[in-house]
Amino acid sequence: MGKFLNPVFISCLLFSLCVSSSYAQSCAKYSFSSNQIFQSCNELPYLNSFLHWDFDQSTKTVKIAYRHTGISLSRWVAWAINPTGQGMVGAQTLVAFQNSDGTMRTYTAPVTSYQTGLQPGDLSFQVSDLTATYANNEIIIFATLNLGNLSSTVNQVWQEGPVSGASPSVHSTSGPNVQSMGTLNLLSGESETTEGAIKSNTKKRNIHGVLNAVSWGIMLPIGAVFARYLKVFPTADPAWFYLHATCQTSAYIIGVAGWATGLRLGSQSPGIQYSSHRIIGIILFCLGTLQVFALLLRPNRDHKFRVFWNLYHHLIGYTVIVLSIVNIFKGFDILNPAEKWKRGYIGFLIGLAAVAAILEVYTWFVVLKRKTSSSSKKTPNVVTNGYGSRAHDTV
Repeated sequence: MGKFLNPVFISCLLFSLCVSSSYAQSCAKYSFSSNQIFQSCNELPYLNSFLHWDFDQSTKTVKIAYRHTGISLSRWVAWAINPTGQGMVGAQTLVAFQNSDGTMRTYTAPVTSYQTGLQPGDLSFQVSDLTATYANNEIIIFATLNLGNLSSTVNQVWQEGPVSGASPSVHSTSGPNVQSMGTLNLLSGESETTEGAIKSNTKKRNIHGVLNAVSWGIMLPIGAVFARYLKVFPTADPAWFYLHATCQTSAYIIGVAGWATGLRLGSQSPGIQYSSHRIIGIILFCLGTLQVFALLLRPNRDHKFRVFWNLYHHLIGYTVIVLSIVNIFKGFDILNPAEKWKRGYIGFLIGLAAVAAILEVYTWFVVLKRKTSSSSKKTPNVVTNGYGSRAHDTV
């Protein structure tokens, strides 16, 4: 047995004891300065964070202490429960950071959209005894939550970011900051991250963005260019109509698919408010559907109401195109993709606008020339005699 008592074995044993002691001090055996003791503790996998809690199942009340270590004075921290889904939107948040005068500021903030500024507001459940401390580069948030009808397994989110002035600024959108979420069983203490769910939601958002950008943002404007400029040329009739109809109908079908994915994403977070992006999307779907049904009521070219139908069709069509472009840029702000995608779409719009400007000038030239030629043909011919002198008028 003595052969095992060598320096290497002793070093390994001491290292293991040190690691175990360090972990215990970081979590279950952590000593709070206020001498508070919590029955449960969980070391969160990202952002140097720990959660301590006591859960009373009979009253659905949980007393928590959220610890965020290695944090500077110029940073804010937050911990949240999301009753409506996984991720940031819908999270009921506890926020804390240090004011410039050294005092700690703590408040509650419901997250209703991706453009949140963590504005103070009431949560969907009761919060009491909300306080925070800062010492040794560690912020601790204390609170008591009355979860009401929520189950003992909750979706938790934790986060940190910079403080600008006297309010939180946007946190990083890569690395641990987009992985800091998961589920927690308040009874058993079991927790797991939701990395798979995050990837799934990201994939759905990307599909939603691509479908709508291609349909509403690219195909619709191209279809409008076909209708406006090709019909000027007799040789393009009726080809321009079929190109226009095919392009716009395909755009509508693809756009409806993109709209449906947007509704699906919204239904997964029923607690969020209707953002301007979502409202514009609903308006676009309604106006696009009206355009499709209007095709069934299109009067003949010589009908007396055709001029009114044309006015309606053009007004609604151009409104849809303008709103689509605006909403796509709002979508870029939400998805925050690589800058090349936004620049690529801007390049497409500039190119299409240049082509439209050239065609606008050329088609006006063709139309005016055609009118001039038509007017000259309507002028009565002057009859002359064989010698070039004017003939006498006859009665």
